Amino acid sequence: MSEAIDPRTPGAPAVASPERRRLFRRIALVPLAVAGGAGLPRSVAQTPPTTAPNSQGQRPAPGEPYRPVFFSADEWRFLEAACERLIPHDAHGPGALESGVPEFMDRHMQTPYAAGDIWYTQGPYLDAPSTFGYQGRLPLRDILRVGIAATDGHCRRAFAGRAFAQLSEPEQVDTLGGLEKGTIELPDISVTVFFGYLLSETRNGYFADPSHGGNRNMGGWKMIGYPGVRADYLDWVTVRDRPYPIAPVDMSGRRG
Repeated sequence: MSEAIDPRTPGAPAVASPERRRLFRRIALVPLAVAGGAGLPRSVAQTPPTTAPNSQGQRPAPGEPYRPVFFSADEWRFLEAACERLIPHDAHGPGALESGVPEFMDRHMQTPYAAGDIWYTQGPYLDAPSTFGYQGRLPLRDILRVGIAATDGHCRRAFAGRAFAQLSEPEQVDTLGGLEKGTIELPDISVTVFFGYLLSETRNGYFADPSHGGNRNMGGWKMIGYPGVRADYLDWVTVRDRPYPIAPVDMSGRRG
């Protein structure tokens, strides 16, 4: 693809557009609550992260960067670069990286949902239409881990030994475009499955409640005029021609 696809508006280019804010309001927001903690997956070899761990519920001190628990250092560099390309900063809102989306992903990978505890992953594994949902054996955290390793391997073969995070911005955009279109083949995993979940997790982190690590300062909510968990905004539910005039409130009661 010649320009990054912005998950804030499915199919919209990542460049500023007068129509984007109007389109943002049509986005069906992802669930704003995510379950907490779980053990590591069973189907992928457990590789301890190379960065110093902090607990799933512990937030870094002010001014300190988040230290990933689930993802390794190489995986973390991939995620930071990919998030930066998938939702870049523009005139309408913050980018995924500055919104803390990689932190959200790392925390989400430590939940029972991401570990596949409530997924049916027994066979048979069918090549079924997408309307039937995911039909594979890997839970979410393994889909991302296997897909990241496979994409880095592809990049090293195609770009003289450089991993995805080491590529130039145009090279990263072209690589993500190849994943999106399915023109890049990855070993051990469907490229469309991997890119679909990578994109979905980026969206989730961008719009989830800030308590889960992403959507810092409620930037995603402010951009689309979402009021958060305010007790009463019924008078504004049917209003379409004016932005919501009051700052959002997150689940902890903090006002944006």
